[in-house]
Amino acid sequence: MSTLVLNGISIKINEEGFLVDPSEWTREIAEEIAKEEGIAELTAAHWKVIEYCRQYGLESGKAPTLRTITNNAGVSTKEIFNLFPKGPAKKVAKISGLDKPEGCV
Repeated sequence: MSTLVLNGISIKINEEGFLVDPSEWTREIAEEIAKEEGIAELTAAHWKVIEYCRQYGLESGKAPTLRTITNNAGVSTKEIFNLFPKGPAKKVAKISGLDKPEGCV
């Protein structure tokens, strides 16, 4: 476990860069993680997916899979790959302050 400082806020992350404690997550932290993941700006479409993932994660205790997101968040597979390129489920989980989804390598 290590610590990441974003905008002067220290947060604990695991060896893969995921937040250890989802309660430390804020929208500002999400914006900074998104920048680190190559997403310069989070649009309303990004936030729709992130907010769905946060809700799902806090209720279930785990990050949603790509299929769960596309079936329930109102976005197509193509759209989610455009919003969160190169590993969208893993990337959106990280930005949402959740752990890596099951089945992600």
